[in-house]
Amino acid sequence: MTKKTKIKVGITQGDINGISYEVIIKTLLDNRINELGSIIVYGSPKVAAYHRKALDINNFSFNNIRTPDEANQKRPNIINCLSDEVRVELGKSTQIAGDASLASLQRAVQDLKNEKLDVLVTAPINKYNIQSVDFNYPGHTEYLEAEFKSETGTLMIMVSEKFKVAVLTGHVPLSMVPELVTMEMILTKLRLLNDSLKVDFGVRKPTIAVLGLNPHAGDNGFLGQEEKEIIEPAIEKARNEGILALGTFPADGFFGSASQFKFDAVLAMYHDQGLAPFKSLVSNGVNFTAGLPIVRTSPAHGTGFDIAGKGLSSPDSFRNALYLALDILKQRRSHKELSADSLEMKSPGSGR
Repeated sequence: MTKKTKIKVGITQGDINGISYEVIIKTLLDNRINELGSIIVYGSPKVAAYHRKALDINNFSFNNIRTPDEANQKRPNIINCLSDEVRVELGKSTQIAGDASLASLQRAVQDLKNEKLDVLVTAPINKYNIQSVDFNYPGHTEYLEAEFKSETGTLMIMVSEKFKVAVLTGHVPLSMVPELVTMEMILTKLRLLNDSLKVDFGVRKPTIAVLGLNPHAGDNGFLGQEEKEIIEPAIEKARNEGILALGTFPADGFFGSASQFKFDAVLAMYHDQGLAPFKSLVSNGVNFTAGLPIVRTSPAHGTGFDIAGKGLSSPDSFRNALYLALDILKQRRSHKELSADSLEMKSPGSGR
């Protein structure tokens, strides 16, 4: 029997002027994390040292490496992606910080493609300062979808221990949402969500609640026709495919009556419809990107410029993102093994 290699966890540094290094270091201060996998941060030893000093953290250090193959399995490692000219300006959005975010992300993605990493945990970026010729996307999700050429598309799923919320339309202006709410889009996202619940979370027969687009889910057409003409027919088609989707539900009453706990996941029509109640109810949630061939998670918070360098940031969401990435990878591997065993049992020549 061959010895299993330790899972390699890639972590991108996010915006160097925000709270990313704080939540990363606070998470990695617990040495038990190193027992779960080989931790590799894509960033800058110089920037890490700056944040350690600002936060007065003296009992922590990274092991400097050049490639994931050199990772020390008993210590957190860091790969330098930046020049020594990099400048940290806590709490500010700068072009240097945007370039640094992208350099870290590009290097980690390349190692993922070369199978030198097993999972990716991304620290928060500033969606404005990262924009460039090489990054013309609303966020991580869209960038990773393009880089890994996802045939099915991707789906943002906010995850907590008690409930999950996915969004039909992600980082787009609210004015564009109605035109994106199509039967094809709803079916695509419901399939992605259903498959992810089975493969990534081990739910055998997922149940999915679908929210309406309009107030009171259109109120039988009085407040909008999208529910009757688009969303409900799409739900019916999904059910004909064996997807246990129900709806449409008015968003306010749905979350107000705690109905989210009755389903394995909720599909919201737009970003704030799903994320506002999620973040109001969950302080340590995780953002997971379904539909990718690799596992990617991130904390469910932003750069935190207003509290950067003050030692006020909780690492709970980032820690949960790391844990979830590992859990999903193990679940995917388990699902793959079970599927292979099932196919072998069905094979006429298997002798079973």
